[in-house]
Amino acid sequence: MFEATVTEVRGHDVLLDRTLFYPEAGGQSADEGVLRSVSGEARVVDVRKDGEVVWHTVEGIVPSAGNVVTGELDWPVRYRHMQRHTGEHLLAQAFLRVNDAFRVEAVSMRSPTCTIDLRGDPTFEDARAAEAILREVAAKDWRVEAFEVPSGELSAFPLRRPPKVSGLVRLVGVRDADGGWWEMSACGGTHLKSTAFASPIVVLGLERVKGGLTRVSFMAGDEATEYLGRVYQDAKSVAQKLSVPVEKLVERFEATLQDAASTKQELERARSSWGETLAAGSERLGHARFVRVPDVALVVHVLKAFLDEPSAVGIVLSPEGRCGVASTRQDVHAGKTLQALLEASGGRGGGKPDVAQGQTASLDTFEDAARSFASTLV
Repeated sequence: MFEATVTEVRGHDVLLDRTLFYPEAGGQSADEGVLRSVSGEARVVDVRKDGEVVWHTVEGIVPSAGNVVTGELDWPVRYRHMQRHTGEHLLAQAFLRVNDAFRVEAVSMRSPTCTIDLRGDPTFEDARAAEAILREVAAKDWRVEAFEVPSGELSAFPLRRPPKVSGLVRLVGVRDADGGWWEMSACGGTHLKSTAFASPIVVLGLERVKGGLTRVSFMAGDEATEYLGRVYQDAKSVAQKLSVPVEKLVERFEATLQDAASTKQELERARSSWGETLAAGSERLGHARFVRVPDVALVVHVLKAFLDEPSAVGIVLSPEGRCGVASTRQDVHAGKTLQALLEASGGRGGGKPDVAQGQTASLDTFEDAARSFASTLV
């Protein structure tokens, strides 16, 4: 907690003469917390820097200018922000140690799933290698230090990225067991006191983004632990339903996919055979054929069966209103024929000269139109 004096108020924005609340900056979210005064309590929901001053956006009873307030950080929120930010520094350095080409261009830590955008096209194998490095660094519990140096002295430090500020520059570094710097960056954010507190750091995914960059999604610290715990419990629940141990879940899933693919192929073969049977037994309307199929999935198979017959015109209709026309006659255009039938029955559709599909709004009207059309064929 800290005490401060309100120097200015603009609506729900409060300016203090001093503060411990961190404003949103450098990819890190703003702190949250409360301001208590003689007037009551206000919750700090946003903090932003405007030039050299820091504004606190509050909800609740807004303190007046001149009031002395007691500020209290929402520590669990601050701590998670620290885990994300320290985790980002460690992960960026780990990728750099895997390959010097993997350099950070942008970061975001505004949600539990954080991101770093890297150059150099890292792969999942590279990500696994970076994670292995981080496990070792976390186990060694190396110290994280923050301090300020004049910009003229920055050449004495192994900076991972050039600083964006000049003058007095705040550095955040990680000392290794020999007292050297394992990681060093110019940073004004909040950080943990040692590497162990950021663990685990888990890469969740990689995706290509504009600018030739690879976006690496990750979680760190408590948020990563909670996420992995939820994922494990979900996996365990699914594994129990499948009567397999969790470690065999992927194997069982792949086998299930193969079974599903085989079943789908068998189903398609059955539908194809059924379609041929329905086409062969279709009602003859002069020089055209008409059939109402019992299932929408059979429409395409009956149409294919009609296409195997010489000088055939077949019209198909399903209970769901899905319809189609197949033609192997040069003088009957399937697409145009279907459009004409749908103009009469209401609906939309079209297609090529040999086959067309659509959707009708009225089954009976479509059938009547089909019968009328068939009577014109010679």
